[in-house]
Amino acid sequence: MSVQPISAADAIARLQEFDTIIDARSESEHAEDRFPGAINWPSLDDAQRHEVGTLYKQVSPFEARKRGAALVAANISRHIEREVMDKPKGWKPLVYCWRGGQRSGSLSLVLGQIGFRVHIIEGGYKAFRAAVLQQIPELAARLHYRVICGPTGAGKTRLLHALAAEGAQVLDLEGLANHRSSVLGVIPGVPQPTQKRFDTLVWEKLRSFDPARPVFVESESKKVGNVAVPESLMAAMRASECLRLELPVEERVALLMEDYDFFVKDPEFFCKRLEALTQIRGKAVVEGWQALVRTGQVEPVVRELLDSHYDPGYAASTARNFRRFAEADVLSPSTRSAEDMRQLATSLRGR
Repeated sequence: MSVQPISAADAIARLQEFDTIIDARSESEHAEDRFPGAINWPSLDDAQRHEVGTLYKQVSPFEARKRGAALVAANISRHIEREVMDKPKGWKPLVYCWRGGQRSGSLSLVLGQIGFRVHIIEGGYKAFRAAVLQQIPELAARLHYRVICGPTGAGKTRLLHALAAEGAQVLDLEGLANHRSSVLGVIPGVPQPTQKRFDTLVWEKLRSFDPARPVFVESESKKVGNVAVPESLMAAMRASECLRLELPVEERVALLMEDYDFFVKDPEFFCKRLEALTQIRGKAVVEGWQALVRTGQVEPVVRELLDSHYDPGYAASTARNFRRFAEADVLSPSTRSAEDMRQLATSLRGR
């Protein structure tokens, strides 16, 4: 038998050594957040955890442990039949659960008895989470950022995507958060990650970057939808070099109509999102916008949102939060087109 405990920090540093990373927690725990690249082999699934927990409280710990043992044994058997029969003797898995206790211990014991060299994370996911939170400030501080600023519709995300395509290092926080980072930024049918998952995704990106090269990032606020940007990263971004992206108003309106086409396709969804502006803009104004949207007049509403909601105070707000905004180089592509963004990205990479 070969089961070796390993700290979360050592596991992170040695990730490439493991053939498979196995999360022995339930499917909901796995969905909330997980170790990079982990696959889910629940020792107990959600329903079974509930069943055993109920037995523990209503009958006795002894009866709960008996039932839990039977369920865990059956689940481990299914995992082995499904996933392990074709593995060579040299297969090297890394296993964890919530705190490195019975769920990962049971699976590791069986795999070790087979003859595999198994590593189990001491402290489980809880220790991994602590390591992530500890490392984010260190990772954020070692990088040099170039912050792309610009009013709504200027094409900041398009430029980030063009930069990534050109091989630049890009931190797309909105992409990681599945949100467009405004009151209207919900993407229909695409849920946001949990805060824990978002933190891990940010951590993964930060640790992948070369400190010798700049990281391009958009000038986000502290929250992207329902998730918060780590404070240390936010502080580093706000102290960094800024670039100011500008587009003519007509191009900005057209860009928003393209990038938020789901508002055009689903007017009622747009109307529902507009309700969030009632407290700021007033009921009469919002109802007027909704009436226009319902008659197919989305473009005038987008234009008015820029004029009356997004643009006023933009420069002052950005200057207040990003201290080097006043000295930012101005980037002025002629159009919102992919080719113009590509050319701009190419020029930025050469600077």
